[in-house]
Amino acid sequence: MKHFVIAQIFLLVYSWALTLTAGAQSTDNRNGEVDLLADLAPEGPVRNYAAYTFKSTRIINTHSIENVAAGVLDFRIMHRFGAINGGWYELWGLDQAGMRMSLDYGVTPWLTVGGGRTNVGKAYDGFLKIKILRQSSGSVERPVSVSLVSGGIASSLRWDQPERKNYFTSRLTYYHQLLIARKISEEISLQLTPTMLHRNLVASPEIPNDLWALGTGGRLKLSSRVSANLDYIWLPKAAELNVRNNLSLGVDIETGGHVFQLHVSNGRGLNEGQFIAGSVGNWNDGTVYFGFNLSRVFTVREPRALSSTR
Repeated sequence: MKHFVIAQIFLLVYSWALTLTAGAQSTDNRNGEVDLLADLAPEGPVRNYAAYTFKSTRIINTHSIENVAAGVLDFRIMHRFGAINGGWYELWGLDQAGMRMSLDYGVTPWLTVGGGRTNVGKAYDGFLKIKILRQSSGSVERPVSVSLVSGGIASSLRWDQPERKNYFTSRLTYYHQLLIARKISEEISLQLTPTMLHRNLVASPEIPNDLWALGTGGRLKLSSRVSANLDYIWLPKAAELNVRNNLSLGVDIETGGHVFQLHVSNGRGLNEGQFIAGSVGNWNDGTVYFGFNLSRVFTVREPRALSSTR
């Protein structure tokens, strides 16, 4: 199946990255980041890397180009409330809540691993994010940053028909994404996210197991600690699936060790299987959902300890 082919490509890229890192161990003098393409760089001035393309490792729903720093643990809580057009009786959606709690860890400056659990669908998820290229100027110019994300989701809902033979593999969903981002200026950043989503089990033979989508995201810096974000996912087969393309608008607020993201979206989903292929809200009639992401980081390994292990 297609997702197995993409997973093999992912493993090939991962192995290639490990080989380069073991052979070169080249770092940026300013932040200790492993440069996977250092052997290709001519001698000359130090390269200037683009930093803080986005405030957080998520634009709103989708992964951003940012990785968790090496040795740092990111504890994240994501909340999605009910429809705003529920009115006073539902307190404009606040009476209903879906939540995902997750832990993401920076294994190296170019590798982040993470996982979480959401009460929506009682789903567990995990992912790997590998930084392939980083936007830079100077001795070597790269116009964009590129990362690869590969993840899986497992539902733990009770079977609808427990008397029949059920398979664990039917619970699984996979996704693979290429993140392509550019920091255009200090105020503006953009990202494209081509995505393949595979669901092992679908409701009927007419529904495809494999779905392709294109995510687009942007950030507008309003001040040193505040930015406005947009997150949009175009799903070509949305009409056939009776769902809508996911559109989310939000604001990021950085407060020391926290990043607080407030947003409104037409989807309540909290993992890729849900918000890519399960958004049903309509911006035109107010069926949209308020939510927030709260991120708190903890240093697990000091940078000095990291360098001493190389």
